[in-house]
Amino acid sequence: MEFTEMRNKLMENFNEMTKDVDHLFEVAVNKDELWNLYLDSFPAGTNEIYRERRWHDCSCCRQFIKTIGNVVVIKNGEIITIWDFRTDDSTYQPVLDALSSFIKSHAVSNIFVSKFKKIGTLQNYEELENGKVQEWTHFYLELPDKFVDRSSRSEGDIKGSFRDTRNVFKRSLDEITMDSIDTILELINSNTLYKGEEWKGVLGEFKKYKKEYDKLISDVERDNYAWEQSVKAGIAIGRIRNHSIGTLLVNVSEEMDLDTAVKKYEQIVAPANYKRPKAIYTKRMLEDAKKTITELGYLDSLQRRFANLDDITVNNILFSNRDAAKRIVGADDIFGEMEKDVAVNPRKFSKVDEIPVKDFIENILPTAKDIEIYLENKHTSNMVSLIAPKIKNSKTMFKWNNGFSWAYSGNITDSDITQRVQNAGGRIDGVLRFSHSWNYEGMRNGSLMDLHVFMPGSNQKVEYKNGKEIHDNYGNNERVGWNHRQHLPSGGVQDVDYVNVAPVGYIPVENTTFPSIEKLKEGIYTFKIHNWNFRNPTTGGFKAEIAFDGQVYRFIRREPLQHKEWITLAKLELKNGHFEIIEMMENDTTPIEIWGLKTNQFIPVSAISYSPNYFDEQDGIGHRHLFFFLKDCVNAEEPNGYYNEFLKNELAEHKRVFEALGAKCHVENTEDQLSGIGFSMTKRAELIVKVKGATERIMKVKF
Repeated sequence: MEFTEMRNKLMENFNEMTKDVDHLFEVAVNKDELWNLYLDSFPAGTNEIYRERRWHDCSCCRQFIKTIGNVVVIKNGEIITIWDFRTDDSTYQPVLDALSSFIKSHAVSNIFVSKFKKIGTLQNYEELENGKVQEWTHFYLELPDKFVDRSSRSEGDIKGSFRDTRNVFKRSLDEITMDSIDTILELINSNTLYKGEEWKGVLGEFKKYKKEYDKLISDVERDNYAWEQSVKAGIAIGRIRNHSIGTLLVNVSEEMDLDTAVKKYEQIVAPANYKRPKAIYTKRMLEDAKKTITELGYLDSLQRRFANLDDITVNNILFSNRDAAKRIVGADDIFGEMEKDVAVNPRKFSKVDEIPVKDFIENILPTAKDIEIYLENKHTSNMVSLIAPKIKNSKTMFKWNNGFSWAYSGNITDSDITQRVQNAGGRIDGVLRFSHSWNYEGMRNGSLMDLHVFMPGSNQKVEYKNGKEIHDNYGNNERVGWNHRQHLPSGGVQDVDYVNVAPVGYIPVENTTFPSIEKLKEGIYTFKIHNWNFRNPTTGGFKAEIAFDGQVYRFIRREPLQHKEWITLAKLELKNGHFEIIEMMENDTTPIEIWGLKTNQFIPVSAISYSPNYFDEQDGIGHRHLFFFLKDCVNAEEPNGYYNEFLKNELAEHKRVFEALGAKCHVENTEDQLSGIGFSMTKRAELIVKVKGATERIMKVKF
């Protein structure tokens, strides 16, 4: 066989082996050793010295073999070299077999990249001394366009990128377990993983690769598989271990507690104010919990409903207004209905008698015939319902001796300002929050406004002009505001800022929070709004909220601030770990509706009781709460039937499933449900009450 015929067979083999692949690979061999093997593998007498070198020793063929001689394709885990074809020729077949065997004995090390379409020299010519021309043929290939890189990236850069993907892909296949993949997919399918749906397709594909990979036995098979499949999988799957979902998969594979693993994942991908919508549990956890619940006799206890007066005994009722507890048939006359729409200004009660809650319970309730509470906007987060077991004599799951639980409103943040803060990525938790927004309908305000919190030790200089606060001096850095957005000692941070002109219809928001009471210095905290740049047309002011001690104080300024004008909303003093109001602008008194009741009205009280953990004169487990159940108060939300902190210790190991069950088990409605407002006896708050006995008194109960 002539060399040309063998060379043509090599070209045919290359075209055949590459027609259904998109990438070529290199095997890690010494290129000089490969070239010498080629020359030395010819049978004796077939590669003799010609002139000064052996017959097959030419620079064109040497360059070809060093360039592409170690290139292979991988099909179904099998290595195929460019030398894998039959000639049945005694001269060339031993050479082809030697080269093929040598290359297959080494590991794949890289992707093959070429900037050139033509590899080698098809033929060239030499003029001999006798005047004749000698034609020489050499190894030669023309690469299909799919193997030619015409980008500006270097070959080394391209190879490095593919190599890194392959290495991460193999490490992912080695370290991520099938159980972890199934667990995360189950969380995604149950919608309990933040942004999990984005990874569902990727995880499903990775699972297919993992299943195939785990069937392989030898290291060589696994290495070849990683190279072959990594170029098909792409970056998202190939480098899955480096993504947030990969961190979660690895942590679960290493048997980290699932709650902890998911929290670490959420720290990467979720905003600071993110609250997981569902508890984390898997099918296996659910089955284990069901088994425990059944064995311990709690299956009937899972069904819950709103409690009513028939459920609790006289011993556990501190006060009952019999007339108010009765169901009213029909409607009031038209004048009575109109009277309900007349709001009462809370400033009217600024000088009423104050009484500690302990004295109110011990000295006022025993002789009271009728009680009404003044429901304010700030009580949104105090709305509470008493929850009873649907099956009355079912075994209690709770740490106390009865089957009652309670649920506060889930709409603590249900205001337009706090919702806008959340939408902007700001935090609404912490011990102290100051938020404001502007440009509402009917209150057009295109100005650029800022909020500021001046803390103890600030030395802001205040000037007044025509009775208005006008100054640009921010004092030292004991503050949080647009030009000093973080105060490291206190942890205070302005996490939402707005710097543009507010277009018509857009409502900007700004927000500052302080995370911990322990970091705050005692002293005076001053909350101000500054109209940094007045812009026409401006016909309105702003809305604001200050939240602390579980209370939210809302403000509306309907008139615009002048250019550079400041306004002080409040001054609070932090002392002994609690805030006291020193000065406060009048709150927003616009009535709102809460659970079928209107605020800024006196509402009749049906009954008053402690929380169930203090029923029957128990010493109590956890904080004591005081509940005021209100006439016509109807919880329209879907409250949790119970919370994990209520459960007995024997159920603690199934906390994830119980958290889900508490949210999932429907609380059945009842007539005359016991809903109203509640207060922790250990948390500072106040409530205005109207008490009728021998006389009528209005007093402020202090918690």
